[in-house]
Amino acid sequence: MMLLDRRMFLAGTAALGTALDALPAASRNRDDPALMELRRSLGPGARLGVVAIETGTGRRISIDPDSRYAMCSTFKLALAGFVLRLSDQRRLSLSEELRFSAEDPLENSPTVAANLRRRALSIDTLAAAAVRQSDNSAANLLLRRVGGPAALTRFIRSCGDPSTRIDRFELALNSNLEGDPRDTTTPAAMAGLASALLLGAIVAESSRSKLTEWFVTSEAKPDRLKAGFPNQWRVGHKPGTGRAGAVNDVAIAWPPGKSPIVVSAYISGGGASAEAKAAVHRSIARLVASRFA
Repeated sequence: MMLLDRRMFLAGTAALGTALDALPAASRNRDDPALMELRRSLGPGARLGVVAIETGTGRRISIDPDSRYAMCSTFKLALAGFVLRLSDQRRLSLSEELRFSAEDPLENSPTVAANLRRRALSIDTLAAAAVRQSDNSAANLLLRRVGGPAALTRFIRSCGDPSTRIDRFELALNSNLEGDPRDTTTPAAMAGLASALLLGAIVAESSRSKLTEWFVTSEAKPDRLKAGFPNQWRVGHKPGTGRAGAVNDVAIAWPPGKSPIVVSAYISGGGASAEAKAAVHRSIARLVASRFA
């Protein structure tokens, strides 16, 4: 491992460890009663995994923190972080343009679809689209440029995350098959990874500011976690939606005058509607705000 990569690994491990290990194991793994009630509201067969961490104190609430859930588009946070890290290392330029054809756009690819005549967009534009609009074609173009799913997984490992894995491209990674470990994370791992990328030293300060701005200006699924936090809080999030009832969100919220709060929330299965699941995300955010305000 090169010295620079070793420094990144140590920085990532420290940031993720601080987020996940601030409390004794017994406290970390106890399902919160209020979150248990929200899980019951989703009906039979539904799974709910949540980790919320007040980063200033390490206080945490959770339910099912260590089970695997399909990431769906929440993986785009890690992808954008990897792109920015490679830019910091001068292994790619954000001004570099990636080419595509008129046959390329997948569903939910608004930025790529709007630029078919140009047939190319900069990495910077594509990364912003992947986070802000959850543009699927932009994500695939970037994922190919950085070396594919295996390379992204190696980057995630270097951030100190032993669990999160990327195996496929959009749209296949949204399959959410029962018992399938591909393209999954745990709520605990994703909370730690988000903390490391948005608050740690994985990327340079200027890149971290860029990633945070993309997060805060996210246009996708504004009815989830982001909608449940108080209006005066600054909030960023990256939602994800997949098959078999996967309705997810990862957020960071800054209460006025306090340390940020990181939340990862994953729902899978069950017969509740997408709207009902989005309402549970909002309830999670309101619960977190009331506990950590």
